[in-house]
Amino acid sequence: MAILNVEFKAITKDVVAAENTLLQHNPVFIGEDHQIDTYFNVPNGRLKLREGNIENALIHYERENTAGSKSSRVLLYQHLPDENLKAALAKALGVKAIIDKKRKIYFVDNVKFHFDIVQNLGTFIEVEAIDTDGSIGMEKLQQQCDQYAVIFNVEKTDFMAVSYSDMIISEKNN
Repeated sequence: MAILNVEFKAITKDVVAAENTLLQHNPVFIGEDHQIDTYFNVPNGRLKLREGNIENALIHYERENTAGSKSSRVLLYQHLPDENLKAALAKALGVKAIIDKKRKIYFVDNVKFHFDIVQNLGTFIEVEAIDTDGSIGMEKLQQQCDQYAVIFNVEKTDFMAVSYSDMIISEKNN
């Protein structure tokens, strides 16, 4: 299934305070997930296998590495957990990076919120305005992300331009 997202990721010093801010907007709590994202070497975009107790998916996405809200084209294949899928992908493509995180997941309408504690990286907020069928449009998705960046008091310097995989690879290289 192809999905259009406008999203941002921002570092936060106080993930609990950010979550409490969202709670004032009556979100739907999906749950707390312990996720292992395995990124594979691919020639275009990013490919990751997400393994969690709530979300399990093979995800390919393409987006620019720019700070702030940005569009992302996502192909999502949801599946039941299967260690053979991971083994086949690792053998065929090679593993680029592994991300271990605890994530609280909420929704307000079509907007998904992640409050992440990422091993070896810190704490982050991710906001994804999602259009699964083309009915919302890029302009509305952008407005939604901009609105929540203001609500969370995200400063320009808090926005992350790159993925967790890029950050963890950079940490290893330093």
